[in-house]
Amino acid sequence: MTFKSTMALVLAAGLALGAAGCAQTTGPNESGGTILGALAGGLIGSQVGKGSGNTAAIIAGTMIGGMVGSSIGRGLDEEAKRQASGAQSLALSSGRQTQWKAPSGSYGFVEPGPVYAENTRTCRSYTHKIYINGKAETGSGTACKAADGTWDIVN
Repeated sequence: MTFKSTMALVLAAGLALGAAGCAQTTGPNESGGTILGALAGGLIGSQVGKGSGNTAAIIAGTMIGGMVGSSIGRGLDEEAKRQASGAQSLALSSGRQTQWKAPSGSYGFVEPGPVYAENTRTCRSYTHKIYINGKAETGSGTACKAADGTWDIVN
């Protein structure tokens, strides 16, 4: 990661954290979710593009990750977040629905869509349904396969 990319990540993380601090009610999981989501989003964004496109991807990834991490983080503990993340990675790689359950009682599943070509990349849509205290939260997005074989969340 270049100095410019690192600075973009720091700036975007600062914006995400500042926005989290303005929220009227935040619990420890929500704040932690914002931080972890922002960092994960920024790291994912850092793998996309070069030059100014890379900087924009870092900022967008950080902001989106912070928002998602905040809303879902309200009810997920760290182990549940690890379980959800692992299931998402496995589902994207295998192309099969993957379920997860945390000791806290939160659970969910990831349903990957079919692969398709977008420009020169292999991509797929996915839906991640998470149950927190019996209430469902659903998120969906698109992931594309990176040169190293991992899946990058692109939206």
